[in-house]
Amino acid sequence: MINWEFNMKEQIGQSANVLFLVLDALRYDAAQHLFQEGQLPNFSNYLPSTGWEKRYTPASFTYPAHQAFFAGFLPTKVDQEVTPRHFAAEFQGSVSTTDQTFLFQEADVITALSKLGYCTACIGGVGFFNQQTAVSRILPGLFQESFWSPALGVTDPHSTQNQFHLAAQWLQSVDSPFFLYINVSAIHQPNCHYLSATSDSLESHQAALQYVDQQLPILMHALQVKAPVCCFICSDHGTAYGEEGHWGHRNGHKTVMEVPYIDFLLT
Repeated sequence: MINWEFNMKEQIGQSANVLFLVLDALRYDAAQHLFQEGQLPNFSNYLPSTGWEKRYTPASFTYPAHQAFFAGFLPTKVDQEVTPRHFAAEFQGSVSTTDQTFLFQEADVITALSKLGYCTACIGGVGFFNQQTAVSRILPGLFQESFWSPALGVTDPHSTQNQFHLAAQWLQSVDSPFFLYINVSAIHQPNCHYLSATSDSLESHQAALQYVDQQLPILMHALQVKAPVCCFICSDHGTAYGEEGHWGHRNGHKTVMEVPYIDFLLT
């Protein structure tokens, strides 16, 4: 069962579990088009009848977007002056926290939940989670457990299947409340292998999302037995494929800054 409205502060107080699933590099228009065409049957089980919510990401590439996410600055609504936040690091003058916001004094929600007795784990994907350099150890270093291998990374065409099987195994081993973060790498370039092509395109970007959708039941079936779970699913940034001369990300084009978003309580 899915509840679209939930009180995050209350759920954390009751030791509800948390899933944060980031579909790295996924652009909003591609995700919504596939939804409208009926090409995302598994994601559609967790989306409202209108599909993905369009939101603005706080940054144009993975590293700063996640620094913002983990402090509670999730993608913001496009049609609302202030987007109320589910969780937030405390600081003076905030206008986006409410009486339902889980507030914490730590700099990130991972550390805050760890101090409350949560198990925290990161299943990495793109380069900022591969733990091979100083900068790529910062984000995974926030978690009690961090996982990465080439089989979970951008070059493996079976990366999502590998990530979700690992997540299911980890979930079976956890007895206490958890915060599970998964950085889905399949949609990030290179994604041309999902069409057996030689170069990336909007079409291969969409094919990559369809591949992720096919693997989604592995994760969601493992999560269902752990309910209640506060679920956050979104992209950190999009990807341009030549629109108005823009390519890739780390730029301010709308294909980069407009991202799909959904949150719900799985019960």
